[in-house]
Amino acid sequence: MIRDITREDFALFWPTFSAVIQAQETYAFDPSMTQAQAYTLWCEMPQKAFVFVENGHVLGTYYIKPNAMGPSSHICNCGYMVSSEARGKGIARRMCEHSQHVAIELGFDAMQFNSVVSTNDAAVRLWEKLGFAIVGTIPKAYQHAQLGLVDSYVMYKWLRN
Repeated sequence: MIRDITREDFALFWPTFSAVIQAQETYAFDPSMTQAQAYTLWCEMPQKAFVFVENGHVLGTYYIKPNAMGPSSHICNCGYMVSSEARGKGIARRMCEHSQHVAIELGFDAMQFNSVVSTNDAAVRLWEKLGFAIVGTIPKAYQHAQLGLVDSYVMYKWLRN
C-alpha cells in the first residue's frame, strides 16, 4: 500500500495537495504554487517520496529528507498529507510509522518536524502518540487563514534504541 511515488501518482493527488496549501491551515507553502512546482518541492528535492495507495486511489503521500547538512545530517525531516476523504482512517499513522523505518534504513538517527501548526490538533496528538515530543514553540509562526497568527511546534523523536 505504501510505495515510491510516481509523477502520475502526484498528478492524481494534486487536487488534495492544492486544497491543503490553499486552505493555509497546516502547510507553509505558497498557496498559488503550480503542480510542477509542488512536484519538484515534494517529490524531487527530498531524498525519497512515497504514496499510500488503496484500491487504485492515492490516499496519502509523504517525503523524507535530511533536516540539515553536515554535522546535523543524521536527523531527517518528513511531511505528510492525507486526502480529506481518507482522514481519520489511520493513514497518517501508517505513513509516519513507515517513514521511521525508512529513516533508519537510510541511516538517520532521529526525526524532526520543524513547524507543526499548533492548531492542527489531530497531527499534534498523533505525533505525540507515536513518541514525538514538542521540543520548542515558535510564537506566532504561522499565518492561519481563519485564526490569524498561531504558534508552531518543533517536534522531535530519537529513532535508535
